[in-house]
Amino acid sequence: MDEIKVINKFLTKLAYDKSSLDLKDDVFFNKKNNLVISTDTYVEGVHFIDFKKPKLVIKKILRSSISDLFCKGVKPKYYFISAAGNKLLFKKNILKKITNSLKEEQRKYNIILAGGDTVFSKKITITITSVGFAKKIIYRKKSLINDDIYVSGNLGDSFVGLSILKKKQNTKDNNYFISKYYKPDLPHNILSCLNYYASSSIDISDGLLIDLDRLIDRKKVSFILYLDLVPISKKLKSLLSSKKLKKINFVSKGDDYQILFTSPKKFRNQINKFSKDNRIRITRIGKILNHKSKSKIIDETSKEILAKNKGYLHEF
Repeated sequence: MDEIKVINKFLTKLAYDKSSLDLKDDVFFNKKNNLVISTDTYVEGVHFIDFKKPKLVIKKILRSSISDLFCKGVKPKYYFISAAGNKLLFKKNILKKITNSLKEEQRKYNIILAGGDTVFSKKITITITSVGFAKKIIYRKKSLINDDIYVSGNLGDSFVGLSILKKKQNTKDNNYFISKYYKPDLPHNILSCLNYYASSSIDISDGLLIDLDRLIDRKKVSFILYLDLVPISKKLKSLLSSKKLKKINFVSKGDDYQILFTSPKKFRNQINKFSKDNRIRITRIGKILNHKSKSKIIDETSKEILAKNKGYLHEF
C-alpha cells in the first residue's frame, strides 16, 4: 500500500474539520485565524543518505519543509523541529554545526525556531513543522481547462547530485550538482506572483510528473506537457548531451522543491513581466485539457512518450 492509499483509506475520515482540507493539500488552513501549518518527517536512509554532513543535511530538511508553505503563496514565520537520533546527532560539535546552519537559514528566510522535541533513536529522524499566516492560500485541483502550466527554476540538478553521492554518476561539475541537492533554490520571491495569478499550486518534492498528477483533478481535467520546454540548467544540459542521456529520466525524479502552478491564459504577459522584473525563472511548460483527453507528454520531435518512472512514492 502506498502513502496516498493510506491517507485516503484510513486517515481522511479523521480529518472532518474543513481546515484540514481533506488531507489533500499538504497544509492545514484555518481561515478564521489565518493560520497555515505543514509538517514533514525526514528519515536517515530514505530522505537523506546519512548525517556525515550535518550542516548541509539540516539545510535541505528545513528548506524542503518550508517549501510546502511557499507553494501555497504563504510566507513561513515559525518552525518547530523534533529530532530522534543517537550520539552522532547529539554530539556537541554536531549540534553546534546544526545550530549555526539553522541560524543561516533563519536569516535567509526570516523565520524563527518556536519549539520541538528531542529523543533517542538508533536511526536519525527529523520532523519539521512550519507555521505561517495568510488570509488565503492557493489550493491544488483548482485548475481549469485551458489554464497554462508553469514551473519555477530548473529541474533535475538535485537528482544528479543524489546520483553522484550514491556513486551512480560522475561529472566534471560534481560540486555544483551536490550543492543543488543539499541546498535547493527555493523560489521564495515568487509569492506575490502566485497570489495574483495562480489557479492551483504544488511544490515539486517527489517528481514533476507525479506532482502534476497530484495538482490536477483527473476527474475534471488532464494535461499536455512539452518536454522540450521543461527548464534545466546549462550544466545538466551539457551532461545530457555529452553522455547521451534522456531528459525525461532526470526532470521527474524529485527533490527539486520548485513550484509547479497553473494560471489562466490571460495572465501570460503579467507572469512573463514578473519573471523578468524579479529575475525569477518561470517557464510555461504545458496546458490543462478536458478530462476526456488523455494526459500526455510530448518530446522534442512532437512525439508522445511514456515515462517509466513518474517520481518517488512511499510504499509500505
